[in-house]
Amino acid sequence: MSQLGAVRVELSVVLGRSAMPISQFLRMGRGAVIPLDANEDDPVWILANNHPVARGEIVIQGDHVAVSITGPADPSEFYHST
Repeated sequence: MSQLGAVRVELSVVLGRSAMPISQFLRMGRGAVIPLDANEDDPVWILANNHPVARGEIVIQGDHVAVSITGPADPSEFYHST
C-alpha cells in the first residue's frame, strides 16, 4: 500500500467549454472573458490525468471554491459532448 500512496494523480475540473476562431483567441489579452457553454448550476467534470472519473458541483465556502463529488463519470458522455 505504501507504493500506491506515492503515486501522483493530476486532478482537473472542467467548468465548461468554448469554441472560437483562432484569430479571436489570438486577439485576447489580459482580462478577456471567454464565454462557456455552462450555467452556474451545471455539474462539472472531474478528470484524473485528463480522464473523466467523476461528476461534481461547485461549492463556495467563504473565500474558497471547492468541488463536491456527486457521482461517477460516463467517459463516453464527456468525449461526445463537444
